[in-house]
Amino acid sequence: MEFAIGDLKTDDRYKVLSALVVPRPIAWISTWSEDGTANCAPFSFFNLVSSDPILCAIGINRRSDGQLKDTLRNIQRTSEFVLNLVDEPMARAMRITGHEFPPDVSEFEKAALTPTSAARVSHPRIVQAAASLECVVERVLEINERQHIVIAEVVYLHARDGIIDPRTLRISEDHYHPIGRLAGSRYCTTRDRFDLAG
Repeated sequence: MEFAIGDLKTDDRYKVLSALVVPRPIAWISTWSEDGTANCAPFSFFNLVSSDPILCAIGINRRSDGQLKDTLRNIQRTSEFVLNLVDEPMARAMRITGHEFPPDVSEFEKAALTPTSAARVSHPRIVQAAASLECVVERVLEINERQHIVIAEVVYLHARDGIIDPRTLRISEDHYHPIGRLAGSRYCTTRDRFDLAG
């Protein structure tokens, strides 16, 4: 089968591509709203795109009612955010924060999460997250009326004890079990790992 995917309706493009390009890592972004509400939401159109400088890119679309998402408004207002990484113990909480709550409702409270201060940015990180990357915005690209891409530099890292070996800087497969996004409400683990020699 082959076809010009750009000819599909936007929702159909998303349906095909989000199920085909998998698994996707999840950027669980935490911010403060202007009124002091602790906000966090997951985004699976995300990845690291450079190591020098350390850059990540996140695709953010609008809410179902056409309004800008709280996360994007907070990022545009402050030019920074915290990107938290999701592992198996935090999967259910992450899923709860993906619901569209009103701006004055804290996803932290809905998912029983704990906000704490970051080291370099003004927004909170999620205490329970496997790891948190503090980010400063490099640029926000408005692709069209529905889609923005945020490119940001990672300036500080927090990780749960046991995940990073302080001597070798290797990540422990025994202590870090990230999840990835598949299609719809489906996710995957990284339990089966293997090497492919050149």
